[in-house]
Amino acid sequence: MSVLDSKVPNGPLADKWTTHKNHINLVNPANKRNIDVIVVGTGLAGGSAAATLAELGYNVKTFCYNDSPRRAHSIAAQGGINAAKNYQGDGDSNFRLFYDTIKGGDYRSREANVHRLAEVSSNIIDQCVAQGVPFAREYGGLLDNRSFGGVLVSRTFYAAGQTGQQLLLGAYSALNRQINRGKVTPFNRHEMLDLVKVDGKARGIIARNLVTGEIERHGAHAVVIASGGYGNVFFLSTNAMGSNVMAAWRTHRRGAHFANPCYTQIHPTCIPVSGEHQSKLTLMSESLRNDGRIWVPKNLEDAQAIREGKLKGVDLKEEDRDYYLERRYPAFGNLVPRDVASRAAKERCDAGYGVNKTGNAVYLDFEASFLRYGKIEALTSGHKDASEAEMIALGKKVIEKKYGNLFDMYRNITDENPYEMPMKIFPAVHYTMGGLWVDYNLQTTVPGCFAAGEANFSDHGANRLGASALMQGLADGYFVLPYTIGDYLADEIRTGPISTETAEFEQAEKDTRARIEKLMNGAGTHSVDYYHKKLGLIMWNKCGMSRNATDLQSAMDEIAELRADFWKNVRVPGSADTKNQELEKAGRVADFLELGELFAKDALTRNESCGGHFREEYQTPEGEALRDDENFAFVSAWEYDENPRNAKLHKEDLVFENVKLVTRSYK
Repeated sequence: MSVLDSKVPNGPLADKWTTHKNHINLVNPANKRNIDVIVVGTGLAGGSAAATLAELGYNVKTFCYNDSPRRAHSIAAQGGINAAKNYQGDGDSNFRLFYDTIKGGDYRSREANVHRLAEVSSNIIDQCVAQGVPFAREYGGLLDNRSFGGVLVSRTFYAAGQTGQQLLLGAYSALNRQINRGKVTPFNRHEMLDLVKVDGKARGIIARNLVTGEIERHGAHAVVIASGGYGNVFFLSTNAMGSNVMAAWRTHRRGAHFANPCYTQIHPTCIPVSGEHQSKLTLMSESLRNDGRIWVPKNLEDAQAIREGKLKGVDLKEEDRDYYLERRYPAFGNLVPRDVASRAAKERCDAGYGVNKTGNAVYLDFEASFLRYGKIEALTSGHKDASEAEMIALGKKVIEKKYGNLFDMYRNITDENPYEMPMKIFPAVHYTMGGLWVDYNLQTTVPGCFAAGEANFSDHGANRLGASALMQGLADGYFVLPYTIGDYLADEIRTGPISTETAEFEQAEKDTRARIEKLMNGAGTHSVDYYHKKLGLIMWNKCGMSRNATDLQSAMDEIAELRADFWKNVRVPGSADTKNQELEKAGRVADFLELGELFAKDALTRNESCGGHFREEYQTPEGEALRDDENFAFVSAWEYDENPRNAKLHKEDLVFENVKLVTRSYK
């Protein structure tokens, strides 16, 4: 085991980023024209990075498996993006955003990276406004803010319930400008299958054209992995069904350490599972917790009657409802962090208070907000004597304006009207805090290979606060990576063009073809989805919202057995030299079957509870996460082994000089 050097600059926390930028190496604009960069993934992190690098003068190639960057999963981030502009005048600041993020991540993230994120957050908003992103505005014309979980201020900028989509359109327009200028060459419907190293440095990738099946070589002086997270290792998640770990995992196979794989976020506000044939889950934005109150029946007999269809939740009197988050966490109420809210929902449902047929759902109720907003609307419009029914009708229009597309989506999926009946929600796998280990420059342990956005581990610790994913993706892409990658590329100005006619590219392509051939030659007993669903059940049941040593060891054994059966018996129809979506899925599931075992191993070796990693053996008497700062205040960075249980652990010790390590409390 070795101790990793994060290369965090010395000096006061608030000065580190500025000092670092002032002293890192730069690339002459004339030399940038001779340097090639590959960006894998074109969501918010990849799209913004590619556009910015091209604007600086680099030659950029982008790769995405979708028809267009506009289909990146970033569009699904509905609720908003954080920034410490303090428009509300409620006491926000860069330090408070930094502190909330460190605390929200349960003190398992790197101070310097998180403070840098807070520093550049305001620049992101200015950049996006200049691009025309239609953020909501309040009466005075300033951009509006709303609150998200884990904070006591309003710092989340939003565009109705489609913030991610609007931000992605902004990045996409910037990217399109560079495509039209010839500085970005897009390779859509292409999937990265391997990273190519020459003399220890990342020098390109092997990609498959998903339309023709052709295997292609692409060279560059540096490679950026911005391919998102790995939540689909659970099969059922809020991620798009195509979201996968392949680019990051193939980079890991070539020497990049994989950090904290067990840090996976369970989002509390999702539409519950409806049946065993379901293929994905749908997120109801955390923004809804601003105005919705979460509750279950106080009495078990009422919960039983609701599950049996004999009673409706809307008919329960106020005194018969348990607003359990408000009861347990009075300071934050319904806006506790996601991991806390998720475990609380699970506890109530496990105790028998669930409100759908499976017993795995709680209510998200807007009844009180209809009346509250309606009263304000009636008074401001001069209607001083409005009846309760009139106020409720006015309040529903306000909620429709704020969250209408989310309410419509819920109604279309569940066939229930959330304006008349409270929503039913339950936690589901959402975001992955773990990812490729990167240093302060966002460089992996492979020189010349960088990782941005959800693909890296760097900013969120053991739990991500809501509305911080968009913030990190755009911070990395617009304002961090374009600076730090120059520090590496300054030594590449005399390298010359990267040839793909070398032994290293030849071997990488040969390895890729052999892997594809092995997938195609399975005995054909079971489909790819058969194995993915089995893996997902193991992950959810034994590595999900709560974990214990017995289950984690069992999960490792079961996944290893499933992986062996997969390679022997998987059925991949069709051929490899044409469009073949089953082959695409097979490659991704093969990687999930390795990642899943490493995930379980990582959780088994971390004998503490922190954030989204909840070990049943380590909890307070009140059922809260119990950290062990003396023994586990470090990042777990795993070196690849073809047998994941033999992966070698490297540590990055986390040093806290600006915050005090305390037990999180949202009470």
